[in-house]
Amino acid sequence: MAKFLVQKSAPLHGEVKISGSKNAVLPIMAAALLTEEKCEIKDAPALRDVQVMCKLLESLGATVDPELDENRVDITAGNVLTYEAPYELVKMMRASILVLGALLLRTGRAVIPLPGGCAIGKRPVELHLKGLKALGATIDEEQLARGIVDAKADKLKGTTIYLDFPSVGATEVIIMAASLAEGTTILENAAQEPEIVDLANFLNKMGARIKGVGTDTIKIEGVEKLKGVSHHVIPDRIEAGTFMVGAVMTKGNVLIKNVVPDHLKAVIAKLRECGGDITMTDEGLVARGDVNPIVSTDVKTLPYPGFPTDMQSPFMALLTVAKGPSVVIETVFENRFMHVGEFNRMGANIKTDGNCAIIPGDKELQGAQVVATDLRAGAAVVLTGLIAEGTTEISQIYHVDRGYEHFVEKLRNLGANIMRVEE
Repeated sequence: MAKFLVQKSAPLHGEVKISGSKNAVLPIMAAALLTEEKCEIKDAPALRDVQVMCKLLESLGATVDPELDENRVDITAGNVLTYEAPYELVKMMRASILVLGALLLRTGRAVIPLPGGCAIGKRPVELHLKGLKALGATIDEEQLARGIVDAKADKLKGTTIYLDFPSVGATEVIIMAASLAEGTTILENAAQEPEIVDLANFLNKMGARIKGVGTDTIKIEGVEKLKGVSHHVIPDRIEAGTFMVGAVMTKGNVLIKNVVPDHLKAVIAKLRECGGDITMTDEGLVARGDVNPIVSTDVKTLPYPGFPTDMQSPFMALLTVAKGPSVVIETVFENRFMHVGEFNRMGANIKTDGNCAIIPGDKELQGAQVVATDLRAGAAVVLTGLIAEGTTEISQIYHVDRGYEHFVEKLRNLGANIMRVEE
């Protein structure tokens, strides 16, 4: 076990380079199962989730060479030996379900226990399975009732699929499966996140025929075979957003390098509403909180291009010290306010009612013993600790390790008073 010790710090100053996207690299790694040839994935972040995905692919028979010190993973799935994913790996990471479509195509069957991950809501796989059924797969309902996805298919055929909700995971699984299905698949009400665009770009390099990605209607023309390729993963927009919030709430001045501003339009807009000064330069984004007073604003999370649910808890940390009350409405996950209790231990006095949180603002926060209730909440309480009086002790930081590469080192380079203690 390990924990973070955070003390009130000076405003964050300096520059930080954003790592490759966690939410992009995991589906791309899963998609490498679709070819027998070697795939070279560059800008892969050295994260716990990436390490787990490497082990999962190896357990399925792929040869995986993770050079995470160099931010690279080589995957060769020449011999997919088994169709069953081991529970001890799947329970550690929600993204394990992403191998479902590729495994089904390579072996004719996929058996995957329902995965774990952050406890931020149900995040059901019904839409994943709905898409695969429409493509011709059969699902063992008795196994599903026991918490195991057992899918079979001799071959998959293209069709038209409508998603009841623009699920990122379902969109990714269906795109992968449809790439090697017979005929054309039309996916309607698809998720539009940049990470899905990156996955489609990777697949198209491999020889897939995917159009319309980044919109709500995607057309996939099935091909017979995909080839191995080399691909650079996009920067992590949530990591970039986290450091932008940290710069603003500490009244700092931070240059954020390796970032795609178009991926962060909603976050940038809300930070500006709060008084944050966000400018684009040739080197990256500059986020400042020392230009204007920080004032309240209201936030509602939505599927992309709306305000991202992954930025809800870091942004709530900012609102605890903004002038005036704010309201945060969470529409994506029904259980993503667990961090409120941790903020309140530090004096935030936030009230919740269903999917609505009311943040009074103007609070003098105090350091306390708190828990990283999930990945993004862990980063949020770290940022809160930077502006709270005294020492904040954060436990269960393995959540943070899942999604932020070299988080402590990057913060310390910006002047943060934070240390990691191994117990």
